[in-house]
Amino acid sequence: MAQISGYIGRFAPSPTGPLHLGSLAAALASWVDARAHDGLWLLRIEDIDREREQPGASDLIINSLGAHGLSWDKPITYQSERSIEYEDALTLLRQQGRLYACTCTRKQLREIAGNRVDRSYPGFCRDRQLPEADSALRLTVPADQRTSFQDANYGEVSETVADTIGDFIVRRRGPFYAYQLAVVVDDAAQGVTHVVRGADLLDNTARQIILQQALGCSQPAYLHVPLVTSGEQKLSKQSGAAALDDHKPVENLVDAWACLGQDAPDAADLRTVDEFLSFAVSNWNRNCIGNDSVDIQNKNLVDTNG
Repeated sequence: MAQISGYIGRFAPSPTGPLHLGSLAAALASWVDARAHDGLWLLRIEDIDREREQPGASDLIINSLGAHGLSWDKPITYQSERSIEYEDALTLLRQQGRLYACTCTRKQLREIAGNRVDRSYPGFCRDRQLPEADSALRLTVPADQRTSFQDANYGEVSETVADTIGDFIVRRRGPFYAYQLAVVVDDAAQGVTHVVRGADLLDNTARQIILQQALGCSQPAYLHVPLVTSGEQKLSKQSGAAALDDHKPVENLVDAWACLGQDAPDAADLRTVDEFLSFAVSNWNRNCIGNDSVDIQNKNLVDTNG
């Protein structure tokens, strides 16, 4: 595989529970893609959603990644320690006249969405000049701006965010910083050049590009990998997906590799984590990933229960 000078990738889990097979597949894709391009791989814990965070989950994730040999190259970044940087970004957006306070409740927004064919936020608070205290902050999105990017797996993706989402939240009440703002600020600060992550975040990308443009940040290259599902349900911590058994790292890695559409290694390459990861870096093929979600109920994965 051709080397990419200055490649910096990252894995950025939220500590809402331990890693499961789906999150391992995303982490493995990100790690292997970075290593295959002689790049750096960073770990960032996105711990800014206090309502969803589970105590101790950060340590579980960190330990699980270590057990599976997915080592990171710089100290771990914690979003909970970066409020100053997020406030600086909000100040810049405020100076551009791009922010406004919004007091619409979730109930009101559900009612608005239920009564309209267009589900985007209609800008009810845009001209009200409400005080920022105890309010969410929204970013004004130009009505005619169509945002496009080339995904290394899904091809060209294009979206007019004003039509699909509307002015979106960058700081929630609390204040709690929104995912879209934090991820853009942190990727820029860490010099991330390549984002490899699950396809459930594909529809977040246009909003993040709009923020990158507003904040003067470089746009990373994107590669989204298919979701891992069980039946029709996405594997997730919220849906009760089984936590990885860190005592069976090779079996877990082989399963994650299969979910990424990659050719299975020979049995001789399965003895240790290091041997498997060496094989994975040498044989990583983006063209094999595929676009469809992977249903583990219908896929012949390694039996980790024996």
